[in-house]
Amino acid sequence: MQSLNLFAQSSPVVTRRGAQQAKIQTRAMAMKSGSNSKTASASAAASASASSSGAIKSSSVGGELPKRSETLLEAKRRARNMLKNQGSTQAMQETVTDIFQTAVKSLPLVRGETAMVYHQSMEQHCCRWDPKHLECPDRFNRVLDRCNELKLLDRCLPVSPRLASKQEILRLHTAQHFELLEQTSEVCDDQSMEELSSRFDSIYIHPSTFQCSLLASGSTIDLVDAIITGRAQNGMAIIRPPGHHAMKAEFNGYCFFNNVALAAQHALDVHKLERILILDYDVHHGQGTQRFFYNDPRVLYFSIHRFEHGAFWPHLQESDYHAIGEGPGLGFNFNVPLNETRMGDGDYMAIFQQLLLPVAMEYQPELIIVSAGYDAALGCPEGEMQVTPAFYPHLLNPLLRLADSRVAVVLEGGYCLESLAEGAALTLRTLLGDPCPVLIEPLLPPKPSLIKSILNCIFAHRPYWRCLQLQGTYDPPELMGKNGSQDLHIVERTWVGGPPPVTVYPTRDTSVEHLIPEPIVADNTARLRRLRLETILTVPGVRVCYAYNPEMMEHCNLDDLGHPEQPKRIQFIHKMHEDYQLLGRMKQLAARAATTDEICLAHSRSHVNTMRRVLGRDKDDLQAQAATYNSVYLHPATFGCATLAAGSVLQAVDSVLRGESRSAICNVRPPGHHAEPDQPHGFCIFNNVAIAAQYAIREFGLKRVLIVDWDVHHGNGTQHIFESNPKVLYISVHRYENGTFFPKGPDGNYDVVGKHTGAGFNVNIPWNKKGMGDLEYALAFQQIVMPIAYEFQPELVLVSAGFDAAIGDPLGGCKVSPEGYGLFTHWLSALAGGRLIVCLEGGYNVNSISYAMTMCTKTLLGDPVPTPQLGSAALTRPPTTAFQSCLETLQCCVEVQRQYWKSLEFVGYRLPHGYQIGENNNEDFLAASLVKLNISSDDAQGAAGGEQADPGQERPSDSKPKVKVKPPNHSTAAPEEMFAIPPSKTCPHMRMLRPELVPQSINTRAPCGECISRSDNWMCLSCHYIGCGRYVGRHMQRHCEALEHTLVMRLQDHAVWCYVCGIYLDNPRLFEYKNRAHQDRYGRPLAWRYPCAKRADGCYPLDPETDSEEEADHIANGSYLQEAQ
Repeated sequence: MQSLNLFAQSSPVVTRRGAQQAKIQTRAMAMKSGSNSKTASASAAASASASSSGAIKSSSVGGELPKRSETLLEAKRRARNMLKNQGSTQAMQETVTDIFQTAVKSLPLVRGETAMVYHQSMEQHCCRWDPKHLECPDRFNRVLDRCNELKLLDRCLPVSPRLASKQEILRLHTAQHFELLEQTSEVCDDQSMEELSSRFDSIYIHPSTFQCSLLASGSTIDLVDAIITGRAQNGMAIIRPPGHHAMKAEFNGYCFFNNVALAAQHALDVHKLERILILDYDVHHGQGTQRFFYNDPRVLYFSIHRFEHGAFWPHLQESDYHAIGEGPGLGFNFNVPLNETRMGDGDYMAIFQQLLLPVAMEYQPELIIVSAGYDAALGCPEGEMQVTPAFYPHLLNPLLRLADSRVAVVLEGGYCLESLAEGAALTLRTLLGDPCPVLIEPLLPPKPSLIKSILNCIFAHRPYWRCLQLQGTYDPPELMGKNGSQDLHIVERTWVGGPPPVTVYPTRDTSVEHLIPEPIVADNTARLRRLRLETILTVPGVRVCYAYNPEMMEHCNLDDLGHPEQPKRIQFIHKMHEDYQLLGRMKQLAARAATTDEICLAHSRSHVNTMRRVLGRDKDDLQAQAATYNSVYLHPATFGCATLAAGSVLQAVDSVLRGESRSAICNVRPPGHHAEPDQPHGFCIFNNVAIAAQYAIREFGLKRVLIVDWDVHHGNGTQHIFESNPKVLYISVHRYENGTFFPKGPDGNYDVVGKHTGAGFNVNIPWNKKGMGDLEYALAFQQIVMPIAYEFQPELVLVSAGFDAAIGDPLGGCKVSPEGYGLFTHWLSALAGGRLIVCLEGGYNVNSISYAMTMCTKTLLGDPVPTPQLGSAALTRPPTTAFQSCLETLQCCVEVQRQYWKSLEFVGYRLPHGYQIGENNNEDFLAASLVKLNISSDDAQGAAGGEQADPGQERPSDSKPKVKVKPPNHSTAAPEEMFAIPPSKTCPHMRMLRPELVPQSINTRAPCGECISRSDNWMCLSCHYIGCGRYVGRHMQRHCEALEHTLVMRLQDHAVWCYVCGIYLDNPRLFEYKNRAHQDRYGRPLAWRYPCAKRADGCYPLDPETDSEEEADHIANGSYLQEAQ
């Protein structure tokens, strides 16, 4: 048996170009030194030649190895030193690494602890003047009670809670914000506390609020610390008060300090992380978290929230899909607005599969923090959504193998005590490694309004994410010509908005429970109880069982000992499992031979008898018989090995379906998926997986079995066996090359969907180019495999696990990494309650298949498997031919399969071509003529007084932004084309503007004159005072109220607001102010884009459309000022 030392370590990283240069210099130095040496003998030269070629041969005398040339050794030493000193030049070159380096690093990684942090004192925070307030201590206690009931807390690593320091809070919040809450500590004057609370939206303050808020933030920071430092693999913080609405200087929405944002900032500052994903699935938009990181690419913020076109709290336009980030953070802010109630499991699953997971995989986060609000859960009066508690594990599960398994879940909202407690407890159960519960109710297809929201998000972000290119595009003339064809998605923004802003917020009777009709409440309560009773949470004690028998190695090719399908395939896999110390952690199954009756579940009896007759035949007869088949060799032991392989898989089926094991690994050969019902084919004798599926249906009464075949070759045999059977869903991802790749022919194409009652239950994903890797396979899984699988709801998952698409395989020509296979295994493990059987098929690089199967096993054992890099280096370069071909394949496949699977609605739409969002976060990217924009209720206040917040800045939460449209030719667009909500062209207060009063320069980075804030500052156009907007400190608003100044300009984007009229303005008279600010900010003058001619004196009519040039002259002559006075 060959040694497996090759598994031990990988070589250091070198550069391709550097290695070539070193080799050339090595040879040159060797030749130069050799020519100058007068004592070099012929034997030494031969030795040097042998050494330089890497050969090691026995000496002709005594069997001793020849001595190495000292000249060559010195030359190599110099070359190595040269490589080390290449410095920054080397970093610019393409690197070459051991293809199994990442897998090797996972050797010592075993499942870590799940951390838990909470403190009982957090129940003290309550509303003293409204005992029925929704944000009550029972939320906290009910979650802990349910976790204790399921015995989950005992399985966790406790993290000691602590108070956050003032320094930690001031990383994001202002000192005034901190001190204001600090002053309320232990204050028992309810009247004064209620009055203070009324200044903020949806806030109550208790004497313990300050301490509880510090405790919640400090505990969250320490949870993240424990995960990053490796003390825990993942963890959960059951804390209150929540935090994601808390802004820089404003309490908001039950939140005081932003726990998740503070923890993320701590990870950035202290641990120097560079990529953090914050997932916020609380039903309310976490505007506080969004604003903190809106221009920071180190944090990807992804929020799923009820919006209803702004009618749902917090009533912000920045909560819509168009708010995608700013500056360096452009493209790193995702909002998925839910524009109707009663969204359920299928809707949320669509968001994850179509948006979150592809983006998260491309982003490659180093840490994932979940703002886990459960107010979208069934029964919550706040959210009015219908996500079932058992579905939250399915949302969390696919994230657990990203970020090297570093995931922190932090409690936010949730106000139906039963669904909150159940959802949070099942989330913790998933973090602990228990399988996702089987869903009791079928997944409904996503609602039409959600499809629109997802497509809008994809449209807004596709310029920044390669993974969002699956939808086709169309040009405006096509929209007009097709007269609104259903496959052309029209990108729209509709704004309804909420109630007008107030200065005093209600503090009593704020619950909305009484607004929910009694029949709905009763129905939700009964449904929750039924779901809890029917959801099975028992788990087998054995995580993985293992099927293997060395007798299966007897089957071999007597004529070609180098045949790819060789015995050492399973031997190497078994040895690596031993080296990784996995065998002792699995239940070893006793192998048995499948009976003739069992084999005939998938094959004809004549085929079985034909294979049985190979016993005892001589070599020539076997070779002659094998020649009658396609790519098959026979051996006297073939029948025994094939029945042993099939029987071993049946042993695994028995163990899993009897509840003895959660999952299984079958290290068996010969493979099976090419074997036809009546003959062997493609190295395969009997179809092991097909026999297992039929056996599960017959012996255990299963009605839905899923077979996922990721072997690089199409499983023609499995397809033919089940093509008319609706009980078996067969999904194959394979290399096809337009029918020229083995097994060749049209059967593996995307349009082959099954026959008769089995139509739609055969899904082929055919690659027409070689080179497909982790990224392409991951897209196939999230766009097609997993949506169809969840819709099918299998009772058992069988994987035809061929690893010939692995990197390094001599036949496959693809580039899937071992850790990629681990990731796909993890995703599939969420189905069928974790009842998953991985069965070896092909794969002919013994190193590749050993690492790949080992990663699958470690995944099922719960070990942290390194996250696939998904070609992250390649993402900086233009898309490869393979990636472009991948998109074409997925589009074709979905176009065919969408008639059978409602979960595939998204790819069938096409999006507008050629429009994208600009760097100004308020610039909409939709040409009004193309998208038929529909925005209503344009009557709210804005800007610095009742101003709308720019999504990335600290501004009030109860106001509206202007929304600009960026047409194709931005530089020449007329002013009225630049806005979807057009600003007014004039107002009476513009008469006070004089061109000679424009300052020579405007410092757009100047601090506020009162609080020194540099966030959201405005300039008074009357006196040039700089003050912060309403959200930060309201100093500009107070300044203008005191001095009766009316016009202000935002320094960030040069928007002009009139306090008295309550409108934005865009007029040629404002050009010089904007031009000076633009020059300071961008270093270049602002382009003139008004319809009137530009005047040297800067004097323009008050209304360019109705007033004449005489008024401009009137202004220039000075009589304007007298008139204004």
